[in-house]
Amino acid sequence: MTKLKIAAVLEQRPVKVTIDLPAEIDRDLRAYAELMKRESGCSIEDPVRLIIPMLRRFMATDRIFRKFRRQLDREREG
Repeated sequence: MTKLKIAAVLEQRPVKVTIDLPAEIDRDLRAYAELMKRESGCSIEDPVRLIIPMLRRFMATDRIFRKFRRQLDREREG
């Protein structure tokens, strides 16, 4: 079993965002949802919902961005 970077899609209060995705991104999201279903049994009805955890994971693992966020948090506190 492979270890996917996205483990689950959590339900949270949504914020409406409208974007146009290239067809290749749509195909990749659908393929990722299919892989999740095969690997973990987690069925995703709307693969677009994967965008949120993917963005969250991307930002959480970007060291330069995390450093900048800590800096911003310190500036806002002080």
